[in-house]
Amino acid sequence: MATVSNLALLLVARLAISLYMQEAGAVKFDIRNQCGYTVWAAGLPGGGQQLNQGQTWTVNVPAGTKGARFWGRTGCSFDASGRGTCQTGDCGGQLSCTVSGAVPTTLAEYTLNGSSNQDFYDISLVNGFNVPLSITPTNTQCTAPACKADVNAVCPTELKVDGGCKSACAVFQTDQYCCRGTYVGNCPATTYSMVFKNQCPQAYSYANDDDSSTFVCPSGSTDYVIVFCPSQPIPTHKYIHVYIRLNVE
Repeated sequence: MATVSNLALLLVARLAISLYMQEAGAVKFDIRNQCGYTVWAAGLPGGGQQLNQGQTWTVNVPAGTKGARFWGRTGCSFDASGRGTCQTGDCGGQLSCTVSGAVPTTLAEYTLNGSSNQDFYDISLVNGFNVPLSITPTNTQCTAPACKADVNAVCPTELKVDGGCKSACAVFQTDQYCCRGTYVGNCPATTYSMVFKNQCPQAYSYANDDDSSTFVCPSGSTDYVIVFCPSQPIPTHKYIHVYIRLNVE
């Protein structure tokens, strides 16, 4: 019996060490909802989580993750199995997303441990706007971009939909507005993209809007906080945290 017990303890110890090593290389993202309404947060990787006002969802993302994103969904209704629909940001009718959200949606995009051992991150309105958000690195030496304005309030009629403001590319599907065809690499701002840029100068407003919209932070030096409705005061009650653990191979 002693031999069996020792073996079991050894297996538990190895599992604990393995989990610790997995988490040690992860970057923590806290996604907080300060809006006065429910936001269904989504992430690739990550899945999804309903966030009432004041709640926080914590996702540990493996170092080296590329081309990832978080976003907020609004006007959602899900059944007990996690199936349903959202007015904006819907990801195939699933609470836990495995595909990106439908336009319009405000995106928090990032790549961890990219070129020159740096994290790259940005706020993108290329797919339109639905919820204000900010990205704040815990490393205070790094820039914390924000899109605090309610772009929906100034959205041109032809781009406006319930709960959001679509991009001109999504509405008109032309090479000029989508920066494709003869406009690849030579895509100036348009009247429509400037509506978004004027409201949120730190956010991407069209595909070639890199210079003022991409931010970097040394890899391994920071975690990140993403806040929906950052201009609203933090609720006085304590945040409720929901943790999700991702496996790292």
